[in-house]
Amino acid sequence: MKPLWKVLITDDEPIIREGIRESVDWEALGMQVAAEAEDGEEALELALKHEVHLVLADLNMPIMDGITFIKEMRNRRPECKVIIVTGHDEFTYAQEAIRLHVAEYILKPAEPEQLRKVLEKVGKELEDEYAQEQHLQLASRQITRNFPLLRERFCLEWVEDQLASEEIAEQLQFLQLPAESPHTLGMIRWAEPGMSSRMMPEKDRQLFLFAVENIATEYLLPWRHVTFRDSVDLLVFLIWGDVPAEVFSQIDQSIKRYLKIHTTQHFEPVRGGLTGVPEAYRQAKSELYKQAVISPIARRAKQIILEQYGDKELSLERTAQMLQVSPVYLSRVLKQELGSTFVALLTETRIKKAIQLLNASDLPIHEIAERVGYDTQHYFSTAFKKATGVSPLQYRRGGLEPQPTGE
Repeated sequence: MKPLWKVLITDDEPIIREGIRESVDWEALGMQVAAEAEDGEEALELALKHEVHLVLADLNMPIMDGITFIKEMRNRRPECKVIIVTGHDEFTYAQEAIRLHVAEYILKPAEPEQLRKVLEKVGKELEDEYAQEQHLQLASRQITRNFPLLRERFCLEWVEDQLASEEIAEQLQFLQLPAESPHTLGMIRWAEPGMSSRMMPEKDRQLFLFAVENIATEYLLPWRHVTFRDSVDLLVFLIWGDVPAEVFSQIDQSIKRYLKIHTTQHFEPVRGGLTGVPEAYRQAKSELYKQAVISPIARRAKQIILEQYGDKELSLERTAQMLQVSPVYLSRVLKQELGSTFVALLTETRIKKAIQLLNASDLPIHEIAERVGYDTQHYFSTAFKKATGVSPLQYRRGGLEPQPTGE
C-alpha cells in the first residue's frame, strides 16, 4: 500500500497559504498538508521534521529566501519534490529552478485547475518512484537471501580459474567478501575404504556431507570464510586470516567422534594474490587424492607432524612409539608412500609455518624459531635458507622471494 504523500506549503502571506490549502482536494490526490511555513528557515525545519514528500515554495520569503531553502532541501532531503509558486517571472529564476531540479514552476496567482493538474502530475512521479524503490528493495532482499548460493557459485568459478582478476575483485565487493586474497584454501573429502559413501543412498550421503560441513564451519566461525562444494562433491573452504593448525586437527577429530566416518583433509596456503586461488585449489586437490591412497600409518604420522611440529623433541622414534610401530617400519612406509623421510616432512612443515608467522606477525626471528620447534635461531636460519633460498630476515624485509617448499 502506497503512503499518503505529505505536503508542506511555504509562503510569507497567510492568505496565499490558505488559498492553496483550500483550493485543492488533497485526499483525492492521495496527499495531505502536513505543515505550513511563513519563511525559509521555518520551512526547512518543518520539512525535515515531517519528512515531507512535496513542498510548494515561494521564492520571496524572509530570513531564508526560496532558492536558498531549495538548495538546503536538495542537500538534506534530495528525494523531496519541489513546486515553486511565485510572482517572479524572470528567466534567471527559471534557470536556477531547472538547475535545482524543481518539479514545476507556477506563477501567481495560481489557478485551482492548473494547481490540481500540476499536483496530479507530481503525485504520479512520486508513485512511480515509490514503485521503483519497492521493486529495488524486493530485488535487494532476494539477492541478500540468495547470497550464500551466489557466493558458492562465484567461488566455484574462481577456483576453477574461470574469472579474470577484475571480475574477481568486482564479485568480492558485490558479495560483501574481503577484498584481499584468502590466506588458506581447505578441502575435505569423504571416501572411507570399505565403507564407500557411494554405496549409501544419495539422501543419506548428502546428510553426512552436510554434517561434515557443519562441523567444519563451527570451528571456522572466528574467521571470515566461505564453504562450498566443487563439481565432485569435495568440500572446499576459502579462509581469510591465519588459522592455527590445531583447528584443522580438531575438525578431523570431531568428524570421527560424532559421525564415526573417516575423511581426508588438506589446507593449502594461497600464494600469488587473488589469481593464486586456482593453483591452491589444484594443489589441495592433488594432495587430497594422494592422501586417499596412503595407509593409516602414514596419514597419522603426517597428522602428528602437523599437530606437534612446534615440539623440539618430536622425532621419528617418538612418532613411531605413538603409532605403536618400529621406527624402521615407519621410515620405510613414509619413504614408499610419501616419497620423503620423516625429517624432511617435519622440516617442510616447520618452514611453512615459519613463513606464515613471518608474513602475519612482527615476532622476532628467535621467537619464530622457537615456536616452530628449533633450538636456536642459527639452526632455524640455516634450515630456512636451505629450504627456501633466502634467510628469514631477507624474506621479512621483502628483498627476495623464497621458493615454495615442496611436498
